[in-house]
Amino acid sequence: MLPHDKSRCIMTMALEKRLKLPIAREKFATQVNAKTLSAVRRLAEKEGRQLQSLIEEALGDLLEKRRLGNPRAHVMAAYQRSHAKYAGLYKKLAQ
Repeated sequence: MLPHDKSRCIMTMALEKRLKLPIAREKFATQVNAKTLSAVRRLAEKEGRQLQSLIEEALGDLLEKRRLGNPRAHVMAAYQRSHAKYAGLYKKLAQ
């Protein structure tokens, strides 16, 4: 899937959710770590949700995270320089 296809998919899912349109679902099978699946099942029960709802949320979160990607190296370098130079000021502002 191309990056713009992922964005379109996420936007479509958000629109369908807002408009309460029926969402086409597709069955699939996979395998996961038994402890992970058990923890997700407990979470679904605790939250009163279906397992498929949590898995769909997790997949959506993964797609969004990958779509946004990591910060660019030069942006992080600028942030680190700024933090090193103004750390004291940032602490005071945070108080």
